[in-house]
Amino acid sequence: MLPSPPSPVSFEHLPDGLGIGTAAPRLSWTLAPGTGAQEAYELELDRAGRRHRTGRIDSREQNLVPWPGEPLASRERCLVRVRVWGPAGLSPWSPASAVEAGLLDPADWRAVPVGADWPEDPSADRQPARVRRDFTLDRPVTHARLYVTAHGLYEVEINGRRVGYEALAPGWTVYPQRLRYRTHDVTGHLTEGANTIGAWLGDGWYRGKYGFDGGTRNIYGTDQSLIAQLEVTYDDGGTAVIATDGTWRAAPGPIVFSGLYEGETFDARLDDGSWSTPAGASSPAWQPVRVGSRDPRTLVAPLGPPVACTEEINPVTVTRTADGRHILDFGQNLVGRLRVTVDGPAGTTLTLRHAEILEDGELATRPLREAYATDTLILSGRGPLTWEPRFTLHGFRYAEVTGWPGELTPDRVAARVYHTDMRRTGWFECSDPLINRLHENVVWSMRGNFVDLPTDCPQRDERLGWTGDIQVFAPTASFLYDCAGMLDSWLTDVGLEQLPDGTVPWYVPVIPGGPMWTPIQPGAAWGDVSTLTPWVLYQRFGDRELLRRHYPTGRAWVDLMARLAGPDRLWDTGFQLGDWLDPAAPPDDPAASRTDRYLVATAYFAHSARHLARSAVELGRDDEAVRYSALADEVTAAFRRRYVQPSGRMTSDTATAYAVALAFGLLPPQQRQFAGDRLAELVLADDARIATGFVGTPLICDALTDTGHLDVAYRLLTQTACPSWLYPVTMGATTIWERWDSLRPDGTLNPGGMTSFNHYALGAVADWLHRVVGGITPAAPGYREITFRPRPGGGLTWARARHETPYGTASLSWETTASGMTARITVPEGCTATAELPGCAPVSLAPGEHTLDTAHLVPAAA
Repeated sequence: MLPSPPSPVSFEHLPDGLGIGTAAPRLSWTLAPGTGAQEAYELELDRAGRRHRTGRIDSREQNLVPWPGEPLASRERCLVRVRVWGPAGLSPWSPASAVEAGLLDPADWRAVPVGADWPEDPSADRQPARVRRDFTLDRPVTHARLYVTAHGLYEVEINGRRVGYEALAPGWTVYPQRLRYRTHDVTGHLTEGANTIGAWLGDGWYRGKYGFDGGTRNIYGTDQSLIAQLEVTYDDGGTAVIATDGTWRAAPGPIVFSGLYEGETFDARLDDGSWSTPAGASSPAWQPVRVGSRDPRTLVAPLGPPVACTEEINPVTVTRTADGRHILDFGQNLVGRLRVTVDGPAGTTLTLRHAEILEDGELATRPLREAYATDTLILSGRGPLTWEPRFTLHGFRYAEVTGWPGELTPDRVAARVYHTDMRRTGWFECSDPLINRLHENVVWSMRGNFVDLPTDCPQRDERLGWTGDIQVFAPTASFLYDCAGMLDSWLTDVGLEQLPDGTVPWYVPVIPGGPMWTPIQPGAAWGDVSTLTPWVLYQRFGDRELLRRHYPTGRAWVDLMARLAGPDRLWDTGFQLGDWLDPAAPPDDPAASRTDRYLVATAYFAHSARHLARSAVELGRDDEAVRYSALADEVTAAFRRRYVQPSGRMTSDTATAYAVALAFGLLPPQQRQFAGDRLAELVLADDARIATGFVGTPLICDALTDTGHLDVAYRLLTQTACPSWLYPVTMGATTIWERWDSLRPDGTLNPGGMTSFNHYALGAVADWLHRVVGGITPAAPGYREITFRPRPGGGLTWARARHETPYGTASLSWETTASGMTARITVPEGCTATAELPGCAPVSLAPGEHTLDTAHLVPAAA
């Protein structure tokens, strides 16, 4: 019997192959269960009926395989399929997958930015414009593509029908150097004869008010513009191009105001549903557009999926207040916006306000600072209306609705959840429901903060791409979701924003900040995103080219630290955040950690240098590997001289200091056990309450586990008193909090000026859950080799974890038994694995399903 065909081929890290931005996209496929190890493969490329087959290629590679033929030209479409040879013989061909190049040459662009040409006050709120163009197609259409982006945000309609499904497009990049465009197949939107294309526009990050201390307007420009190029191919092979130019028209729309922080106001009385159809041309409001300019060399195709609505949630309760307002509880802190279906007299005004938490039964808006998170809908009186905002997002669990006509029932309001539309790849659960809720909180915080870039929080007047947050969270993120494309794109911006001296900014893209962040200074743990995050992504996704692209950024960062440290190799000067948000720090000074901030800085210097050396080895940069490995050794020796006493006690006798030294491999073998024992003592002396901040929290459980204190790590995990991971769960949290006590035990809000209820950084413990409790660890890049090593404790009787690796499903389900443990393991085709169950010698596993019982395995050597 022939094996089953491989999966359809995928391209780079994209959800599909339409509009790809490289002429030689890499190809990936997975093998059907039972195929056996791939021995060879053959690819077929069908380019407009011209077929090319590679012939048999003897190789086990199936992840990010090099493009096998001539590079694609702009707009060129190719069908790709694969078949493989294995022990059972030659498989059938996979289903064909289509890849189509976008506009690869700047000369392909004819579109220019167009927008409203009426007077505007750039220092004030401005009403968004809509732009449109009528055109005629005189023959039947075979094929049509829309290449589109904007200065600001956009949503396109053709003949009254929405194009695409993405939100907040084109997202946020370093706009002067990288503006992403997206490609849409709009063949089905067009008709022979009269047609209209139109777009809603919004300020977004480009020119909306954004950032600290009241925000900054016009960060990238004052023009709000569409850049669009519609290319049509007729049945007879003829073509037509409708590009944004001076022939387009602009008019104000029914969106009276829109801001990412502030919310959106929509006056339905001003809405003409025919505006994006040929019938809308007669309105006198349409005026000539202002034509701008854009260097087409800065227009790039996306590397990952767009932001989109991924779920809808109805309120679990609707409470009417004495004065007629309604308080809605959606049961889950989320990121998105409300969609309402409502009918009422013309001029009726609905006000929708949002918050993460209630205080005395009312929305607690103080933590939002100047993000007013208020949407307003003015009814037209023309019958029922279903509406949601277009160009804003809010972080909330609760909403207040004022002015609702009649009875508000839960079926009339839905919270629409938005985030980057990544593929879910990781799951975990166990016998403890509190830990399960903790893990769900981590997932929800990732969803809420992966909105085109990895942000710190989604609700207040911040929402920035903080480098330190994703540095500690990347291992967790890359298990839960296929975030490689999104983070590859963001890391590209990190490289663009890196200062000439090698400084990595605190957040990317860089916008004006307060005096604490301006001018930009180098900071440990934050700047190390440049070395550590590409390495994590390489280990999890097996993408060596991603590692290669971002290597120069990491090298410049390590070289900077070497200059700052000087010949003594100690980074002990300058501004540092240290173990940010140590629970002992006062609310108004979150950097006031118990751990010496320069200990943290030097530890990260050694850690980054070591990882840069490892990256150099993988990239074949042998001389640099030797140099940076020697540098890491020098910094490690300096760390020991300065921060480790002869007894093994750290100069900062804190949990974070020991966790960092152990997790980063900075101690000699003879001192590791002392450090682990001392760490356990410190944890137990505080009754296993958390005593770590951003730096120590992701490391402490591993440091305890690796030094023989697994039981103490579980004590930390299962603690419910404040501060702890489970304390927020006991307080009803449905996301990870910024502070361990964002909500205090007495029910009051933390008085600090930064108090978010949706921050993923402290949820980095989920990586330990996946690897240690769930037991799945990559032992080679891309999970080509896997170690299954569950380590039960904390009273857990079962756990299960599953991860969609680049090669297929890896899973482990274990349960304790009277004689030990039973484990059920799935190894993906194309991978090898080792099972290390408690008390047993390692077992080598081939691809497939396995059931192991410790009672029947060889005991581990004493």
